[in-house]
Amino acid sequence: MTDLVALGTRALVAGYRAGSFTPSDVMEALIAHIAVWEPCLGALYAYEPDAARQAAAESTRRWRASSPVGVLDGVPATLKELIATRGTPTPVGTAATELVPAAEDAPPAARLREAGAIIFAKTTAPDYGMLSSGLSSFHRLARNPWDLRANPGGSSAGASAAAAAGYGPLHVGTDIGGSVRLPAAWCGLVGFKPSLGRIPIDPYYVGRCAGPMTRTVDDAAWLMQVLAQPDARDATSLPPAAIDWQAVTQSVQGLRVGLMLDAGCGMQLDPQIAAAVQHAARVFADAGAVVVDVKPVLNRDMLDGIDQFWRARLWDEIVRLSEERRGRVLPFILDWAEQGAFVSGPDAIAGFNRTFELRRACAALFAEVDMVLSPTTPNISFPAEWASPLNDPALPFEHIAYTLPWNMSEQPAVSLNCGFSAELMPMGVQIVCRRFADQQALSLARWYETRRGPMTHWPAPPGIAKEGEP
Repeated sequence: MTDLVALGTRALVAGYRAGSFTPSDVMEALIAHIAVWEPCLGALYAYEPDAARQAAAESTRRWRASSPVGVLDGVPATLKELIATRGTPTPVGTAATELVPAAEDAPPAARLREAGAIIFAKTTAPDYGMLSSGLSSFHRLARNPWDLRANPGGSSAGASAAAAAGYGPLHVGTDIGGSVRLPAAWCGLVGFKPSLGRIPIDPYYVGRCAGPMTRTVDDAAWLMQVLAQPDARDATSLPPAAIDWQAVTQSVQGLRVGLMLDAGCGMQLDPQIAAAVQHAARVFADAGAVVVDVKPVLNRDMLDGIDQFWRARLWDEIVRLSEERRGRVLPFILDWAEQGAFVSGPDAIAGFNRTFELRRACAALFAEVDMVLSPTTPNISFPAEWASPLNDPALPFEHIAYTLPWNMSEQPAVSLNCGFSAELMPMGVQIVCRRFADQQALSLARWYETRRGPMTHWPAPPGIAKEGEP
């Protein structure tokens, strides 16, 4: 049964249909797998194995009657804690939140249930989802399964740890500056941030997207098939579109690829990541793509202005808390957000307007290229106990210079593993396409994944010898 844990969505559904195994078989194997990993990983919140067993039994009965309720019937899935599920409190990662059960499922949760997926747990996140880290004042510390001393990244921290550790094939995170793609890169995953509104989310905000975090592009495509449906609760929700999420790019001949190794500001790019991304660019070039170096779209003033705006926005929320509750907020977040008290109204607006300055720069770039290829992160990994790669509240956004622009421009961006460092830690490459070209982004990711080859090695549970090397 251990092998069942490693199966992707396509293989699970095929096995259910053929009667080779049942959702109950899969869930029992997964529960046993989680029992080994979770004490040291800290990936899950609201984990309910008994409820999962019951849901799996119901799915087993449906499959035996040849009447699955949807395309994901019986497939295990998790949702980031920030995505509301009916009856479960949504602490948004912080001990300062008053725990009140959510009245209804947010759109991603509703779509997964309609498709028959078994949401067996939520995944952990840092305070207010404002850290690229597994550090939280409410949840246990989340760790990276490739090296438990390392950080999984964030803010979709638990989702990345769970996916890399094999807690089932389907995981959904959220991303407003890189929170799906950054941890995906640090954990060797596929992380897809679609165009704004492609996957409805509630609450919605500028740049905020939900997106798949999976081991393969195929699993991400299965999720997009279900999640990319309009929902009236999200006023940015895109209209219905007939998209074949399983499409595969057959040729990149003549594709104009912009290679962006310089982010314009932020942390210095690790040479190992630079080399891995250049190798990925050669894969495209060798297949006939026209690869050209492109200048960054982000600069220091843009990044600092957006930082200033977000400090002010979060401080407006924190200052409304009682003094006692405010004292529960993670100190790093409090130190960062408190500076928002000194941001004037005009300065906050000026910071927000940097969003549109950045958006114009992205649009200008895509007048010249069809796709951008870049690193996902500038660094490889950092300590599990740190709040960010620099662990400095005065410099909170230095690591998001490759990911932030595409949230502000509302463009689809995918992170995939492009190799491992000398320390055997994952590195990520990012594929970015034009606004609304979500199918192209995912199909190009599948094209690259095919040529890169499958991931032949994933982290082994603690105490179990690892076979092979990445």
